[in-house]
Parts: sequence; C-alpha cells; structure tokens
Amino acid sequence: MEKLYYNPGCALVLYKPHLGEKVLRHLNKHYQPTAPHGICCNYDPKLPQGSRVINTCPGCDRRFGNLYPGVSTTSLWEILANDPGFPFPDYQGLTVSIHDACPVRGNPKVHAAVRKLMDRMRIKVVEAEARGPKSICCGDSCYKPRQPAYGPEELETIRKAMLARARSMPCEEVAVYCVSCIKSMHIGGRKPRYLVDLLFGESTDPQGYETLAWHKEVEDYQDRHCS
Repeated sequence: MEKLYYNPGCALVLYKPHLGEKVLRHLNKHYQPTAPHGICCNYDPKLPQGSRVINTCPGCDRRFGNLYPGVSTTSLWEILANDPGFPFPDYQGLTVSIHDACPVRGNPKVHAAVRKLMDRMRIKVVEAEARGPKSICCGDSCYKPRQPAYGPEELETIRKAMLARARSMPCEEVAVYCVSCIKSMHIGGRKPRYLVDLLFGESTDPQGYETLAWHKEVEDYQDRHCS
C-alpha cells in the first residue's frame, strides 16, 4: 500500500496549528490512512521510497516533488476538490480574486483544484490578469532567506513589490494558499482570505506580518524541525 504522509508546512504550523490537525484528522477519516510528517521540506524528509506527501504549502509542493528521489507530492487542494465527504462552507457568492503562489506556477493541477474548491464553496472568482502559469510573485520572494542584513532600501523594494501585486488584484478580497502571501496581500492593502481558513470557516488573521520578523520566526522553526 502507498505510504501517505501529511506535512502542513512550517508556516501553517506557526499560523494556526489546529488547522493542520483538522486536515490530518479529515484525511484519516475520509481519504486514506495518513501519517503526520514534520520535517521541513528544505531538509531530507527521511521517508521510505514510494512515499507520497500531501501538503498545503506551495513551497513544500515544489520541493518534496523535485528534490527527493522516491518521494512524490500532492496538494491538499487536489484531494479535497474531488472529496464528496468534505463539509464545504457556503459563502453565498462571496467575490474574490485569486493570487496563485509562484512555487506552483508550473502546476496547472493546483490552479484548477483551487478554483474548483471556490466553486464548491460558492465563491465567485474575478480573475487577475496575471494568474496560473503567468502569475506574479506576491513580493515575498524579494526576501532572500538568511541574508546577513537588510537595509531600508532593500525593505522598501520588498514593500513596493507587495504593493504592486496587491493592487493588480481586481477584488479587495484575495484568496491565497500560502501563508506568506497572507502577509504580502495585507501589507499591499488587500484583505487576504487563506484557503485553509475558508475551508474550515475561519477568518484570516495576518498576525505578525513585518517581513524580517516573520521570516526570522520561520527560519528559527525550520532550524528546530530539520530532523
């Protein structure tokens, strides 16, 4: 039998760990036996050959799928989009735009699944011009992990990139499926709606969104969960 694991990703664990727990319970009850996995995707996952990792993080989707021989990956969105047992909330025509995360720019299955989930929750989508394979980064990738120092000019470059991407969204409310994109859309003046929040009927809270502090939090967590 295929060995299935669920890795919520560092950012979701820091954002709302109880949502990752809810996802894992649902997978075990309604999908297939799925074990928890908590090693950051930047490190050797230490999984047996033939394992498949279910993820919510676009970065995990790319890294688990490309970096580690014998390990494959599937986004949670692809599974839930075809799940007859998931209790989808009814948002009664809520209108949003979607920001497609850049790590999965080349994965049309993810783009299609996200939009199918919107339809299943009765959310109307007004598409941005730059979407799917032509999506533009939310601005967060202007931050280079573990760079020794960031001065005012570098931070202003990041802020301007976030502002530009947020302003390119046709709607004030923007559905995202990356926690860092929550921060970017908030900084850019839009109201982010995180997909895991939408699925479980919760509001999206940007929490700590200052760029350096947020990335320091993630990097510290990664260092503690690399094995």
